[in-house]
Amino acid sequence: MTLPPTPPAPMPLAPGAAAAGTPGADLAVGLFVALLGLLTLYAAYAIPTSPIYAQVGATAVPYLVGAILVLLGAALAAVALRGGWSGGLEEAMAAPPTNWRALALLGAGLLVQIALIDWLGFVIAATIQYVLVCAAFGSRRPLRDLGIGIAVTLGAYLGFSRLLGVNIGAGVLEGIL
Repeated sequence: MTLPPTPPAPMPLAPGAAAAGTPGADLAVGLFVALLGLLTLYAAYAIPTSPIYAQVGATAVPYLVGAILVLLGAALAAVALRGGWSGGLEEAMAAPPTNWRALALLGAGLLVQIALIDWLGFVIAATIQYVLVCAAFGSRRPLRDLGIGIAVTLGAYLGFSRLLGVNIGAGVLEGIL
């Protein structure tokens, strides 16, 4: 009878990456995934069901995704409580320090979308969000990003409103579009 080989000892963490490979961070990830699953299940429960569906309705896939996320989050949390999984990952050990500017720009993009979509409409709000996300990913050409954002969001708006008949909100461009 042979024993399985012992895993190699984890390499020392790079400066600034100590939190990325700790069981505490792994536990936070597991709990976040489980919470996301619970929110998905709650949102699926809030979807109105129609008597038209005989077998599988509009809630089947959200319930499935929510259940999978809860199970995955529980499994990740269990592994984290046994020592974690990211301590031996090379990506976690060599991770650069957190880019707070990029995170702030991504958060600002989400907040802009939430705050402006009702008032300015999908095209303008999503274009501003696109420019902020491009800046968060390091783009140094905001005018190019603005042009691409307008083209993509306008195409998405027209596709939804004209082809699918779904109103996603034109906002101030209501008379123009």
